[in-house]
Amino acid sequence: MASSGETTRSPLQVWIANVVRTVKTVISGMFVTGRYWLRTYRRGTFTEIYEYPEKPIPVASRYRGFHRYDLTTCIACDQCAKACPVDCIYIGKEKVTGGKGFKVSGFTIDYSKCMFCALCVEPCPVDWIFMGASHDNSCYSRYGCKVDYSRLPVSVGWGRSSLNPTAVAQSKVIVDPVHGGPNQ
Repeated sequence: MASSGETTRSPLQVWIANVVRTVKTVISGMFVTGRYWLRTYRRGTFTEIYEYPEKPIPVASRYRGFHRYDLTTCIACDQCAKACPVDCIYIGKEKVTGGKGFKVSGFTIDYSKCMFCALCVEPCPVDWIFMGASHDNSCYSRYGCKVDYSRLPVSVGWGRSSLNPTAVAQSKVIVDPVHGGPNQ
């Protein structure tokens, strides 16, 4: 029982108070959302500011973008694939006839799984793989997210041109690798 100083509220009064509080909360949330929307609307679109894709987007120096490589120095040791926590690196290698070592026949990274952690860069004994500043690997299917770096043109791998959907599509058409590896 309520004491003489307390007033009890009826269920209808509690319901009305809850409805009023809910409406106030929604209105204040919509006010915040509208304020950010107007700020974004005045600022302009992303492509108006950066002129993407004609001009590259400025990125920080520590940005970890799509990988860059030098397959001419790769010794196919699999250290980068072993260090990858999500197993997105696939290395194809063949034993070199008449010599020692391996020849890289395929080096594929599945960017649908890659989390750009750069753990594959550190264990490489010959420093042939590193993180680039490119971030424009858009594609229309999951199949396009698998990039075989051994079949890409050398200018793309070295970062002189961007890794874009056209270059990735061309890498799937080329039958033979660009070069034979470090031992040839």
